Amino acid sequence: MLTFQKYALGALQTNAYVVVNSERTHAVVIDPGTADGALMRKLDGLKVEAILLTHAHFDHIGGVDALRRKYGCPVYIHSAEKDWLTDAAKNGSLRWSDVTPAIVTDPPEHLLADGQSLQLVGETFLVKHTPGHSPGSVSFLVGDLLFAGDALFRRSIGRTDLPGGNQDQLARSIREKLYVLPDEVLVLPGHGPETTIGEERKENPFVR
Repeated sequence: MLTFQKYALGALQTNAYVVVNSERTHAVVIDPGTADGALMRKLDGLKVEAILLTHAHFDHIGGVDALRRKYGCPVYIHSAEKDWLTDAAKNGSLRWSDVTPAIVTDPPEHLLADGQSLQLVGETFLVKHTPGHSPGSVSFLVGDLLFAGDALFRRSIGRTDLPGGNQDQLARSIREKLYVLPDEVLVLPGHGPETTIGEERKENPFVR
């Protein structure tokens, strides 16, 4: 059975996820905001197949290069943010210099597109382009798990006042890409506690 572990990292307590296959031999890392020691220890002895990024804001990418160097794993990001890893202005680390140094990493190895399927750790990761928080925001659906990044939170949604954000677009993304999923799908957001699609469809005050 696929398992996952959440790590709240960095000044903004960004959720990173380590997803491990049932044999506990292979892993995928989603949104490594820092090269956290506990996260790295979780990966010891595992084959890290990929780093998946829901988007490229600084608090989601701070650990990318450290993990990529240590584990030799490729990085995946949506094509709309293909140059954000290499540009500290675009990923926001210049703007938030009080909480982070400037972050510049190597380019991604792979670009994602809406509807793409990735075969990783023996599972299918379905890419759902969910822009609005940022132009290249994506959510990853794996069975009944949804790694939603900063699109959908428990009783909230991602902020849209950053460059490239759009509130109407985010609401459309949530209604058309996420709320159509079954009630029992577990939403694993980029910040804060988990929730379900059914709960948010009924209770989220920002998108009905």
